[in-house]
Amino acid sequence: MSVIKPSEYRVKSPVCPIARKCGGCQIQEMEYERQLQFKEDKVKGNLIRIGGIKEERLLEVMEPIIGMEYPFAYRNKAQFPFGTDKNGRPVTGFYAGRTHDIIANTDCALGVSVNKKILDIVLGFMKDNGIHSYDEKSGKGLIRHVLIRYGFVTKEIMVCVVIIGRQIPHVSALVELLKEVDGMTSITVSPNTRRTNVIMGDRYEVLWGEPFITDYIGEVKYQISPLSFYQVNPVQTEKLYRLALDYAELKGEETVWDLYCGIGTISLFLAKKAKQVYGVEIVPQAVEDARNNAEINGIVNAEFFEGKAEEVLPEYYRRYAEEHGGEKAYADVVVVDPPRKGCEERLLRTIVEMEAERIVYVSCDSATLARDVKYLRGEGYEVERVRAVDQFPHTVHTECVVGMQRKHI
Repeated sequence: MSVIKPSEYRVKSPVCPIARKCGGCQIQEMEYERQLQFKEDKVKGNLIRIGGIKEERLLEVMEPIIGMEYPFAYRNKAQFPFGTDKNGRPVTGFYAGRTHDIIANTDCALGVSVNKKILDIVLGFMKDNGIHSYDEKSGKGLIRHVLIRYGFVTKEIMVCVVIIGRQIPHVSALVELLKEVDGMTSITVSPNTRRTNVIMGDRYEVLWGEPFITDYIGEVKYQISPLSFYQVNPVQTEKLYRLALDYAELKGEETVWDLYCGIGTISLFLAKKAKQVYGVEIVPQAVEDARNNAEINGIVNAEFFEGKAEEVLPEYYRRYAEEHGGEKAYADVVVVDPPRKGCEERLLRTIVEMEAERIVYVSCDSATLARDVKYLRGEGYEVERVRAVDQFPHTVHTECVVGMQRKHI
């Protein structure tokens, strides 16, 4: 493939030297302002085409996308796959687009600078001790991935080594090297013995330090374990959550449901402004983290349920009616932050039956967002506010928040 005529928006020299090979930054060669326009247009197009919102109405309610002042070095989490080069030496980096071929790189422009130091330590340790990278085809080798988390506020660092065996030979030597890195707080290992492309194992073992790092989003403190879901761009995450809080229009007397709540990141923001918050999350470890995060922040008006949102909320609604003589469970505000597939219709139907006054939909996929917005519009909700947040500069992905209000006829 060759460029016949370069676009006027094309960046001649991308910051990252492997941007054209790596599958991570699909649009780094596009000027950043144009990236923002591209993402905003994508959200707008999906809400019109799939969501059925008239363009003139969308122009009234859609606010400009929130970009970054410096769209590099923003990731607080990076997962580096390990492989072997043509000379049999261990390498790490990122997968080339649509392949599992590793493009060697220890210094990603989207990650923090300490990543390189940590990866160089691990690679050096492997070479010195004859430890091999895992090979997906043969099933041989040991080191699969290295996960690095970094607290932007606290400067705390976590390293989790994912292996296909039970333990790392000479692991104490690796720990001694890693714990000398400034800010090192947690060193763990996660066995993943399945022949799968799933990165993390189901559990982890602490080799040194704490089982978590701490960091803040706004005034809220979070403990983050190797298995925690936590937004990777803390600068934009605070803007995203403040936007969701703004769209919720809380006055202090509301009952709020936060569905797909993860470790309670949005829930705890909401709890500071609401009367009561109920969070629902499918991952047991995340629910445990959410409860712990509420405790360390002194938040007593947040309760968390484990299970699928599309099962927990309908079951709660049914049981509430049984236990209260047919009276319906009611919600003032419902916040949803689903995975890319969006919400199941059963869940949306229950939200409608609970007559939530406001729905705040946080989405990482504007196509499924638009599909669900169309359903809710058909059930008596109107889109009042829309705004995209560039959570992932130089990629095609973006977050979007939609605020919806129940119409009273």
